[in-house]
Amino acid sequence: MTDQKVEEAFKNKDWNEIKTHDSWQIFKVISEFVTGFEKLAEIGPCVSIFGSARTAASHPYYQLAEEIAFKLTQHGYGVVSGGGPGIMEAANKGAHKGGGKSVGLNIVLPFEQEGNPYIDPDKLINFDYFFVRKVMFMKYSQGFIVLPGGFGTLDELFEALTLIQTKKIGKFPIVLVGKKFWSGMVDWIKNALLEEKNISAADLDLFKVVDSADEAIKIINDFYAQYMLKPNF
Repeated sequence: MTDQKVEEAFKNKDWNEIKTHDSWQIFKVISEFVTGFEKLAEIGPCVSIFGSARTAASHPYYQLAEEIAFKLTQHGYGVVSGGGPGIMEAANKGAHKGGGKSVGLNIVLPFEQEGNPYIDPDKLINFDYFFVRKVMFMKYSQGFIVLPGGFGTLDELFEALTLIQTKKIGKFPIVLVGKKFWSGMVDWIKNALLEEKNISAADLDLFKVVDSADEAIKIINDFYAQYMLKPNF
């Protein structure tokens, strides 16, 4: 059923038509999961890099994301991004430059975005559903490196923190890059969430905050010097 027909069904209170549409939609969701699982299971150890789609190529954060991605490939990791422009493009560009695997999990949006040109052609996956895409990030990433971004970046960050905190997935390293950008949020977490006892002091150890590419990569490497690389659930 098209979106227009769904609207008409709601206007006409045709609940049977609406239920049929919702039931059939599950097959689209399943197809996205199947495609994602089949492609990503073959890729090997990867680190996801998150950040704003709006960051220009001339911005220091873009250049830092590119450097981080390049250096990750030199340590044997592939790089996964959201597939779009800005920080995501920088991540794929660095991975491409380093000769490593460059994966893009692109979300289809009405105003953006097409996959950036630095994704390996066989490693671009397009999603209609944000929640399916986030499952792929959580399952197949051995670490999250998070640069400054907006609501989408925060959504991905806090999804990971929540799943690790509640032990729904195994712990993996989460690195926030850019102390100046993240300091206000970290202070709020400490002074509001922790003070109100909405989180425990141990939850502050679920992420690290750094300023350089080398610091970020060291955290990833140090973690996997102790633990095996494997899917997160």
